[in-house]
Amino acid sequence: MIVVLATIELHSGKRNDFLDEFHKIVAPVRAESGCIEYFPATDHATNLPAQSPARADTVVVVEKWESIEHLEAHLIAPHMMSYRPRVKDFVKSVSLQILSPA
Repeated sequence: MIVVLATIELHSGKRNDFLDEFHKIVAPVRAESGCIEYFPATDHATNLPAQSPARADTVVVVEKWESIEHLEAHLIAPHMMSYRPRVKDFVKSVSLQILSPA
């Protein structure tokens, strides 16, 4: 299994627009072969001293896949190919962390 954290930095004020489009692909992604878990998350403000300040224009997608090959197939799935142009004007940058359970 691999864990993916996709951090998506959005243009100011575009988080809700982005999430409206993102939620349309959640069900098709979860139906993909090898998908264990897939959901968007946003920062939750707390008073915990170790937590960084909440980021209003960031979404983190938490994903679990059976293998890197399943992730690679996901990245070129038809619903992902049509999703990207719909959100490109909202997205400032994307970074991925691919993790293995330790």
